[in-house]
Amino acid sequence: MPLRTRSSTHFPSSKSELSLPKDSDFVDSFLTVQQPYKLLLVTTGNIKNSELETLFAANLSLIVDLLSQNNYIELSRDSVIVHQ
Repeated sequence: MPLRTRSSTHFPSSKSELSLPKDSDFVDSFLTVQQPYKLLLVTTGNIKNSELETLFAANLSLIVDLLSQNNYIELSRDSVIVHQ
């Protein structure tokens, strides 16, 4: 599954793409019209790249498993949340 970050409102066109939003437009669009297809919201606040990489590495298997069964996941500094 290609992984993309975007700061504009251009959503992935394929069901095999995942968005990592940097703004609320993605969440609003997901909740209203189910676009993008899958959403991984990162809510860590300001964080060093190395800390973000460590956070993803520590949670990658869980994120992949959860995204295979759910469409909207949130990753914070201390938890992975499934949104229904």
